[in-house]
Amino acid sequence: MALQGFAWGIAVMIALFFKGGDSQPACARPPINSRIIGGQDAPPGRWPWHVTFVASKFGFPFCQGSLITDEWVLTAAQCLTIFPDVVLLVGVTNQPGIIVTRTIANVHCHQNYTFYGGNDICLVKLSAPVNFTDYIRPVCLAAENSTFYDGTSSWVTGLSYNGSYSFQEVNVSVLGNKKCNCVYNFNFPITEDRMCENGSKTTFFQDEGAALVTKKDSIWVQSGIVSVNLLNHGIYTRVSQYQKWITDRVTGMEPGFVTYTSPGIDSELNYTCPPPPNSTQYPYFTSQYPYSTTQHPTTDGSIFGSGETLIPITRVFALSALVLFVHLFVGGAAN
Repeated sequence: MALQGFAWGIAVMIALFFKGGDSQPACARPPINSRIIGGQDAPPGRWPWHVTFVASKFGFPFCQGSLITDEWVLTAAQCLTIFPDVVLLVGVTNQPGIIVTRTIANVHCHQNYTFYGGNDICLVKLSAPVNFTDYIRPVCLAAENSTFYDGTSSWVTGLSYNGSYSFQEVNVSVLGNKKCNCVYNFNFPITEDRMCENGSKTTFFQDEGAALVTKKDSIWVQSGIVSVNLLNHGIYTRVSQYQKWITDRVTGMEPGFVTYTSPGIDSELNYTCPPPPNSTQYPYFTSQYPYSTTQHPTTDGSIFGSGETLIPITRVFALSALVLFVHLFVGGAAN
């Protein structure tokens, strides 16, 4: 989702001249235009907590985040290891004039973060507080006793390229941890501090840090933070596991925590993984797993991706070896 440096440079310049309106209360106030249309351009004001991280030197976005108070942003820890100089765009919409820019004053990333080991969470303090408007407003966070059962309808936002750059929204569903572990056959453990989603459209590279949200009555609750995407299944940091960690570090305005309880009975209570096949070295890539890659072709179906066909890495290595062999054979013959 790399944006053209010139276009976003203009957007940032415009944002420097914009000032927000009056300060209004917090996360429980719903955004305007709250009707969801999955996989479409997001109208201004629908996701007022969305924040985009832009590399100052290059002028393109590389990560996302969510506004949780007037001066704190929640994101993935990996986002703070990429570029040293960052501008944050607050109030991201398809209308650049609405955006407000801030730099980073302070950072608190989880002390036990490792890319494959979890704890992919970070708090970023803005260089100055923002004023809340219809286009800039914090999201509520899932409290520690929240439950998001398999199949829970949720939404995630990001920047997309489909001939032109746009800010988009997509409807996804939660994939229970037991089922998600079946997908990866425990080679990538989905522990209690993580959660998964299952959808034909999902997050993609440079969506890291974006908020996974679920609606409770008129309130939007952030359940997850985009961490990685494997086998076309988005893997998220589970926000409810970090309530104390967050509250111990946020200063000033307190973030709003809301308990979300999934209705009905958890379908995973009596769920067991299908038996692994015996004929392959990598069981989680086979058709015996209903949530595996057999349901997702190599064409990137993400609304946040480019839509180009993805070449399997094994084919890339095979092609490279073939090219090298031909080069040596022809070159040797020429000598």
